[in-house]
Amino acid sequence: MKKLVIITTHPIQYYAPLFKLLAKECNLIVYYTLGLGNEKYDKGFEQNIEWDVDLLEGYNYRFLKNSAKNPSLNHFMGIKNHNLIKKINECSPDAILIYGWAYYSHLNIMRHFKNKIPIWFRGDSTLTDNQSWFKKELRKAFLKWVYSKVDLAFYVGKANKQYFKSFGLNDEKLIYLPHAIDNNRFSQDKKAEAEAIRNKYNVAKSDILVLFAGKFEKKKSPDLLLDAFMSLQEPNAHLLFVGNGPMEKQLKEKAHQHSLNNPSFKIYFMDFQNQSNMPAIYHTCDLFCLPSQGPGETWGLAVNEAMACGKAILVSDKVGCARDLINNKINGEIFESKHFADLSKKLNSLVSNKNELNKMGAESAQIIKNYTFDIQVEQLITVLNA
Repeated sequence: MKKLVIITTHPIQYYAPLFKLLAKECNLIVYYTLGLGNEKYDKGFEQNIEWDVDLLEGYNYRFLKNSAKNPSLNHFMGIKNHNLIKKINECSPDAILIYGWAYYSHLNIMRHFKNKIPIWFRGDSTLTDNQSWFKKELRKAFLKWVYSKVDLAFYVGKANKQYFKSFGLNDEKLIYLPHAIDNNRFSQDKKAEAEAIRNKYNVAKSDILVLFAGKFEKKKSPDLLLDAFMSLQEPNAHLLFVGNGPMEKQLKEKAHQHSLNNPSFKIYFMDFQNQSNMPAIYHTCDLFCLPSQGPGETWGLAVNEAMACGKAILVSDKVGCARDLINNKINGEIFESKHFADLSKKLNSLVSNKNELNKMGAESAQIIKNYTFDIQVEQLITVLNA
């Protein structure tokens, strides 16, 4: 079997299943560049995160020593691995797949091995975030140089493909590799667990539960969703926030203050839930909402998860997956980012009819079947063996 080296920062629940499947089809080694022990603190959730699903089983991996003065995912010099080039040379791979360029080591690998070993690139950036003309021009020149080091780039969807093409990669260098989650795990029957959660919050079977699950941070705009929910006229609607983050206190205080004047106000908070609990959380809701304003909401894999659970979706136009996964009025709606009136109007419409939400959820379950790890593996192996 041919050899493939993957360069990525740290174990991630959205990548590990792919690596496990790839290891059955090629001689695979994954190098984690952030360094062992540096990957647990999540700035967005404001806590150490240890996933309760195995992210290292079934494939060959190495944690590299990170000699950066301040090891971090948040800045370019946060990852420096002095022995990485040597280790790759010892492997003699047929290709190198790099996840993200914005770290010293990653960009260094791209530069060093260009025209020596095929450089493949995986990233999900988009052009949806606003920038000044000057910043756009500087960024364009720099990224054209970066992507000149790439032989192939694997794009996740329409917005990501547009991004790559704008920085000099033509169709011959672009291959579709859809973003995926473990659809089977999320689509399993969680009816009993979901009913228990709804009963805990006194959400009747006929009521509608709107879910936000993620980091309570400005980028995700949970406050906009809260404001829109507080404007609802639907008496049988409930809102559940699942997660933690810097906006948590603000959200809870605002919700509490509103409930003092509106005793029937139905909003609940649940702390961060680990991976094994999330399928039941999604199955609890009728509508999943990701109201992000960005910057950097490049895809939104929580949407994949909710769709695998058969749920209707409401997202902003700043969410990278919107153009790929959401068919307006078929499996959900897309609203204008930061636009309270548009979100409020569409939220009101969606929560007014539970039967329609159920139909939309069924459509979501069908759409997401085209976004799988099996498709990713098939594409990668086909290119590797070409």
